[in-house]
Amino acid sequence: MAAETQRTLERLRHHYEVEKELAGRLRKSTREERVSLFATLYGELFERVPDHPRLTRRVTPEDSRRKVAAQMRILAPFLKADSVLLEFAPGDGRLAAAAAAKVKKVIGVDISDQRESADESPANLELVVYDGYNLDVPDRSVDVCFSYQFLEHLHPDDISPHFETARRVLKSGGVYVFDTPHRYTGPHDISAFFTDELECFHFQEWTHREMRKLLKKHGFSTTWVFRFGKPQRGFLMNALVDGLELLMSPVPHKIRRRLCYRLLPAVTLAAVAD
Repeated sequence: MAAETQRTLERLRHHYEVEKELAGRLRKSTREERVSLFATLYGELFERVPDHPRLTRRVTPEDSRRKVAAQMRILAPFLKADSVLLEFAPGDGRLAAAAAAKVKKVIGVDISDQRESADESPANLELVVYDGYNLDVPDRSVDVCFSYQFLEHLHPDDISPHFETARRVLKSGGVYVFDTPHRYTGPHDISAFFTDELECFHFQEWTHREMRKLLKKHGFSTTWVFRFGKPQRGFLMNALVDGLELLMSPVPHKIRRRLCYRLLPAVTLAAVAD
């Protein structure tokens, strides 16, 4: 949140109040209402908060390369030349384009096309624009699903449908690889400056144990934590992470957040489809 600290407390407060208001509107919405709200709320946020970091942050080509490289380190262990990869919320499409060089096909699914130029996309990259719910991708046609810093933005009522969609499109034995902020070090949005509660556009943050339980309900019984730059398939490392969370669970939030800042910054998992 380095970009946030360059703004005055007054401007941070303004951003927080606006985003909290908009998030409240989204929290109260029905599924049908969210289809249209998704397309308008961020536009309203950026209009009312013109100094939002998404608008003011200067991203250099080197910044983009580093971001893509970091995501590829998570994803690469599961990619093969004949793989079909589906990325949820690919944004500018840079990761999808990089992954396209390593797989048979990449499908990016998003509520809008945010690429700078679709003409520059690789031939084996397809972008599917959908309403956030009804995804026209055949059952059991995908080897790997991927999302990065996405799940926390989903409405609580949309979490289960999302994992059901991922399970539907994945082949048996396929893998959903994702990264989402860890609850013990949150909130990870603008809320963090004013409260310990999630009040803005991060609707949920999880621990590894909470996420494993959720995944198991939706047909992902096997999960592997990422440590030391790679997925840990053995029992010991996964048990150690769960044990660390149990140890930290009773610690007061502010102390726990400081202690876990480097140990548990995110929940990064590979979930295997049953």
